[in-house]
Amino acid sequence: MFVIVSYDIKDDKRRNAVSDELLNFGKRVQKSVFECFLEEQQIVELKSRLELLIDPAEDHVRYYYLCKPDAESLDLEGKNIVYKDEDYFMV
Repeated sequence: MFVIVSYDIKDDKRRNAVSDELLNFGKRVQKSVFECFLEEQQIVELKSRLELLIDPAEDHVRYYYLCKPDAESLDLEGKNIVYKDEDYFMV
């Protein structure tokens, strides 16, 4: 599944930890936005890992799940780097 993950993390240390963890699952496309191709179990794993890193009183993470037609119809402006699914990620 194609998942877009965005976050707003107040604390620099927590923000860096979330960013580092997301690099294990996908590619950064903007400062606080990642695109990930994940299986169902990987989504569960990612969410549980990020829950341990954030402060729910101050931070938030959003997950947008795109079906194949939606993922194929992305409209990009500017420097268009299209992220393709990799054969595998090291986690």
